[in-house]
Amino acid sequence: MSSITLIGTGNMARTIGTLAVAGGNTVEVMGRDQSKADDLAKALGGGATTGKWGDVPAGDIVITALLYDGVVPVVAEYGEALAGKVIVDISNPFNATFDGLAHSEETSIAQEAAKVAPASANVVKAFNTIFRNVLEKGRPNVFLAGDDAQAKAGVAAFIESLGLRPLDVGGLKMAHWLEGVGVVTVGLAGNGVGHWDFALGVNEFTG
Repeated sequence: MSSITLIGTGNMARTIGTLAVAGGNTVEVMGRDQSKADDLAKALGGGATTGKWGDVPAGDIVITALLYDGVVPVVAEYGEALAGKVIVDISNPFNATFDGLAHSEETSIAQEAAKVAPASANVVKAFNTIFRNVLEKGRPNVFLAGDDAQAKAGVAAFIESLGLRPLDVGGLKMAHWLEGVGVVTVGLAGNGVGHWDFALGVNEFTG
């Protein structure tokens, strides 16, 4: 099983943390508000602990469960505390109308986080194409992207421990397109599908 640290105390941190504990993983919670971090760890149970904001995370995998505009600043703030860690960015940088990305360049929050992370850290994009309600109740495919094969293998093993199917889409530059898929899911929810109880996935066909 994996050792993970959740940076953030919001709904996605709670959802991923709940699944992680149920999957037998070791979970640590970090938040700017220590009382919220303590409360979340207590709610998660399963021996979940809390760390002090900015300290070296206990987990080998550090999940930044933050709004997109907080990810890069927090990775920069933690600095060398993230050395040797696998950083998982789950954010979606939606624009104000939810029909495009907040950044106009062909980049991603994950790629920008990698620029400010320690050289020995590896950033992986994952979970951003899944609505929280589906993550809570369903068994969706989890797309991931990253440049380091070992880091991706670790994240894939963690995803499998949650009872979910990891699907590697390639290098970290593919994180830009995963963020685009996040936009597509919102478009489908508001139009062709008409609700939020779905996830995109892959069906394989043979002969």
